[in-house]
Amino acid sequence: MTETTVAGSTESIPADDTTLRVLSTSDLAGIDITLTDVVTTVEGAYRTLAAGQSDNPRKLTVKPGDGHSVSYAMLGRDGSRDVVAIKTSYKHGLDKARDEQHYYTALTLYDDVTGLPVAMMDCGRIGSLRTPAVSALLARECARPGARSALVIGTGTQGRLALPFLLTTLPDLDRLMVFGTHSDGIAAVREQVRAHFPDRDVEIVTDLRAAAAESDVLVATAGGHTPAAVEADWLRPGALSILVGHGLAPSTLHRADRVLATSEAQMKVTGTDMADANGDFPAVDTEFPPVLAGTAPGRRSARERVFAYNSGLVVTDIALGHRFAQLALDQGLGVRVPLWQ
Repeated sequence: MTETTVAGSTESIPADDTTLRVLSTSDLAGIDITLTDVVTTVEGAYRTLAAGQSDNPRKLTVKPGDGHSVSYAMLGRDGSRDVVAIKTSYKHGLDKARDEQHYYTALTLYDDVTGLPVAMMDCGRIGSLRTPAVSALLARECARPGARSALVIGTGTQGRLALPFLLTTLPDLDRLMVFGTHSDGIAAVREQVRAHFPDRDVEIVTDLRAAAAESDVLVATAGGHTPAAVEADWLRPGALSILVGHGLAPSTLHRADRVLATSEAQMKVTGTDMADANGDFPAVDTEFPPVLAGTAPGRRSARERVFAYNSGLVVTDIALGHRFAQLALDQGLGVRVPLWQ
């Protein structure tokens, strides 16, 4: 019986082993990974996609007529790792308050060299790291030269790590602001910043318009019930607005001098609240992979107001999920399930 070793892992997997390694939320929570490692892994996935070595088809979506839930299925292939994966995402209770909603997401990885399953894992932590890492890369590539101030709108899962990741790619930021409506979320944002950057603190803002006018980078991560809606005419020349969830009014997109998206097709599927009265979107000037690859500019002048739509690409989930799988295998984590036996 021959054996194969997952790249970067010290644990060998028998070549006829079709058991599935299942990694739970608690398994992944205990894995230590640096912000720099996450950013590097995510950036590599984008560069591989830009080089034509990976596949990232459009996601499939189903949603009931009353809109109480939404589900996605995403298939992709990472050409640098020779890994194929399927991600599923299901959110229930969109018509209810945040604490009454339920969200389940899972990623299943297969080794495309050996044909063996690698792991199935909860994808919650992967998404909570991947998305702010992408925002930080967008900021690095698209913020105006000399950017010093950043505003995060929203204090949920995505908002809490947005500033630490921004400081990872833009260490010269010296004014960090957050706008939120939940006291526990605001406290969590401050806690995360201090955990990663002990010498830094966060300014809590209540006048959103004034804060937006003083921000070089805005990252909107709020939930659908947020009262926040930054308008285009609030923004200073050269501002970069990154939309992850909610918190930006449609005018920031439609009146932007330059529009980027991680995926234009996905923006039109998941960003329908940003469409105009006719359901239309402005043309996207460039998607983000060519920007990272250096074949398209993130911005063309220091005074351009740039809008960037950050929707997850499954190739970034695959890359980061595979990185977690490597670390988990090294530590002997997870449970082997004989699903195909």
